[in-house]
Amino acid sequence: MEKKDMLRMFFVGVGGQGVLLATRLIGEASLLAGISVSMSEVHGMAQRGGVVESAVVLGNRASNVIGEGEADVMVAFEPLEAVRSLTKCHRGSLVITNTAQIPPFSVTQGTSKYPPLNGIMTILAREVGNFYTVDALDIASKAGSEQAVNVVLVGFLTGLMENLGNKIFPSLDFFTKALELIVPQKLLQVNRRAFEMGYEESKKSNAQK
Repeated sequence: MEKKDMLRMFFVGVGGQGVLLATRLIGEASLLAGISVSMSEVHGMAQRGGVVESAVVLGNRASNVIGEGEADVMVAFEPLEAVRSLTKCHRGSLVITNTAQIPPFSVTQGTSKYPPLNGIMTILAREVGNFYTVDALDIASKAGSEQAVNVVLVGFLTGLMENLGNKIFPSLDFFTKALELIVPQKLLQVNRRAFEMGYEESKKSNAQK
């Protein structure tokens, strides 16, 4: 990452995927770890199908707003939204995208076509230095709930941060505690499993070239 005392993370998805919970989870884990954290408001239409964006800045920061080319990390819950948000990244950014597709309204209405997934992945791999894909929907389903895509992605990100030796991002233990604080008891077990499976998947994953 370019700034060792700060980590700027940008999250993008569509309504219904739990972008807000993912950023809240990271924020809570960071506070438990004693890491300075600042989060932006969620932008966009939170109802299912609308684009949702959020930002988390860890460490010494001047602002919680992430401008063009400033995101050290981008986590995209949907591949097409990853391409649309590439301007937030720089050449050294770490980008993670869920491979499960959610066609936008224009596609479902037949006025446009969803671009080929391999074309999307080619663009992403070409534009950033570290690009990873994960089928978070499949992992969440195996964990016991398709609604846990967001927690799978946070687990995957946590594992990658550990692999890369990032000292600003909170470690695994703090996320275990954060889940207990945020997730309702009846959903805790499945979300723990989703996080752990996402974390383990990161240990098997290689950057896309």
